[in-house]
Amino acid sequence: MAIFGDRLTCWPGMPVHFAGHGGQNLGMNIPFEHARFLKSASSSQDFPPDTGAEVAFCGRSNAGKSSAINAICRQNCLARTSKTPGRTQVVNFFNLDSDARLVDLPGYGYAKAPARVQQRWQNLMESYLVHRQALCGLVLSMDIRHPLTDIDWTMIQWSIHYRLPLYILLTKADKLSRNAMAKSLTRVTSELEQQGFDAGTQIFSATKRTGISQAQAKISAWIAKALMRV
Repeated sequence: MAIFGDRLTCWPGMPVHFAGHGGQNLGMNIPFEHARFLKSASSSQDFPPDTGAEVAFCGRSNAGKSSAINAICRQNCLARTSKTPGRTQVVNFFNLDSDARLVDLPGYGYAKAPARVQQRWQNLMESYLVHRQALCGLVLSMDIRHPLTDIDWTMIQWSIHYRLPLYILLTKADKLSRNAMAKSLTRVTSELEQQGFDAGTQIFSATKRTGISQAQAKISAWIAKALMRV
């Protein structure tokens, strides 16, 4: 395990224990492996009832967002993945249990999509992110080789404005050496701190199953805290 500041980074094959404030575990036993597809929504009218707790996944197209959901839920085909960027064009909801859900948002920044399609995706995402009361946390997937793009910063600033907890997965870590992974993590955390933003950040690889327990712990803690307020 490597530690940078107050952030934990798990290397392949090394266990991680995530502790909440004061060393107390804020998580709960969420059956991620039992996650099931609930529905797809192409408009806000199609969203499921706005109850319980939801954690949404966002990120640039082809940043490994849907693959991260599959890995965290220890399933291969829960969230649809594709080598073609921009395939997620709707908001997809997945049940963890009766009160908790994961949400796969459309990937952003896919320049080849027609302008009208990009605008529709943006409107759909904004409708969800701004108005969804069940939303208790946002997981931002960034390709570890190309982190903190301008559009990623826009999403980070958005989370600050709406005071929404944000957690960053530096995905596709298997594409880099261990030394390069550490350098990328250090760079990202340093730049975030320079901007006055303290976001939890971790290395993640869906292919190598790196960082799954750590991500599960963060999501579980968010959901547990949100459900305590319901």
